[in-house]
Amino acid sequence: MLSKLEIIQKKIYQIDELSRLVNQWQMLSKKVVFTNGCFDIMHRGHNTYLLQAAELGNRLIVGLNSDSSVRNLKGNKRPVVDQYSRALNLAMHTYIDGVILFDEETPLHLIETLKPDVLVKGGDYSLDTIVGAQTVLDYGGQVEIIPFLPGYSTSAIIEKLIG
Repeated sequence: MLSKLEIIQKKIYQIDELSRLVNQWQMLSKKVVFTNGCFDIMHRGHNTYLLQAAELGNRLIVGLNSDSSVRNLKGNKRPVVDQYSRALNLAMHTYIDGVILFDEETPLHLIETLKPDVLVKGGDYSLDTIVGAQTVLDYGGQVEIIPFLPGYSTSAIIEKLIG
C-alpha cells in the first residue's frame, strides 16, 4: 500500500506519462484545464486562482517553471523554494490532478503536446499575451483569464521579509 506521500508524489509527471493520461481523460469526456507559473511562495492569491482554474473543468494540470526557468525569468535570487518542494506543495492540493516541471521560459511545448481543453492565466495577462492561447483556440479549446485577488503576491511577501 502506498503512503500518502507516495500518492502525492505520483501526481508529479513526466511529459510522456502525462500526455497519455490527458488523452485518457479526454476520451472519458473529462475537461482538462492547464495553467502554469512559478508558484514560488504559495499564498492565498495562488490558492484562490488555482481553485478557480480547477472549477473550469474536471482535471487540473499545473505546469511549473523549473528552478533554472524561474532564475531566467525572475533573477538569481529566485526561486526561494526549490522546484521539487514547489511541485510537492502543488501536488498536495486535492483539486490539482497533475504537476509537470518545464525548463523553458514558456510552457508552449507542454500546451502543444498536452492539448488541454482550457488554458488559464491570471489577470495580469490579456488574450494576446498568453503563450499558447492561439494554439488552444485553433484546435477548439478555450482560454480563460482569472482576476487576481488584490493584495497577494510572492514579490510583496519577499519584500516584506527583507524590508
